[in-house]
Amino acid sequence: MLRSMFSGVSGLRNHQIKMDVIGNNIANVNTQGFKASRTTFKEMYNQTLLSPSGPTDALGGTNPMQIGLGTTTGSIDVLFGTGSTQTTDRGLDLAIEGDGFFAVTQGDITYYTRSGNLYLDANGFLITAGGMYIRGINLLDPSDTDIFGDDFDDSILDGVIDGITEEDFADMSGQELAEFFAESSGKIIIPKTFTNISIGKDGKISGINQNGDLMDIGIIPLALFVNAPGLDRVGDNLYLESKNSGDPVFRRPASEGAGTIKSGALEMSNVDLSKEFTEMIITQRGFQANSRIITVSDTLLEELINLKR
Repeated sequence: MLRSMFSGVSGLRNHQIKMDVIGNNIANVNTQGFKASRTTFKEMYNQTLLSPSGPTDALGGTNPMQIGLGTTTGSIDVLFGTGSTQTTDRGLDLAIEGDGFFAVTQGDITYYTRSGNLYLDANGFLITAGGMYIRGINLLDPSDTDIFGDDFDDSILDGVIDGITEEDFADMSGQELAEFFAESSGKIIIPKTFTNISIGKDGKISGINQNGDLMDIGIIPLALFVNAPGLDRVGDNLYLESKNSGDPVFRRPASEGAGTIKSGALEMSNVDLSKEFTEMIITQRGFQANSRIITVSDTLLEELINLKR
């Protein structure tokens, strides 16, 4: 009876965890770039009442007699399926269609995100809504006064990647790009004199300079991971590299397995409400069934205690 009661308690505890995951999924149904999670269960230890025996000449073998001791949480997995795309008609809103993450930095820490609502700060750097710098490669020479102007303060460019061509970028492997990024901050700067900024599906940033010429400004690569569900969620739509995610491999969008970038749109949450509400019903019934186990076990204990009367 006590075994059944503790099994029921384990069922309550783990169904509550599953309900917490479902609640978080539903709460983020309209969070751009959010990835839903799922909960799986596994059985706990078994108490062996009788060990198995092998067959002999006189008697056949017998199977073990075991009683399970309840359930435990097997995993809480992040489902990295692509969410639906919402058109915004804003050039700096980017959606990733396929695999990959934007790499963003705060100080010396690099985070990864699927949320692509980007902005320009006062210095012209491409940043996230939280002020983190988008990691990328600049194709413009900051010493060119025709582009940046004579009064341009080049001290803000400390650590910015420059001096690379599109062809160099296309020929670099993911490992070479990772080493390249490790040596500098990788911030992308867009001159204030440029207008009609556009970002192509291959990550190329272009704009019209003050002479009316179309020029390439920079490139936004995407980071790929061997095991994306192994990334560490840290809130604010951000992920950190973990021991089980693998190292980031940077790829040009629309090449070598990387997804494409869609400008003027945002990737929405991949939460499926119909699935979540179905799972909620199943979880609720599971919770109720386990609570009934505790109630019945308590009744049996009460009957046992009443034997003394």
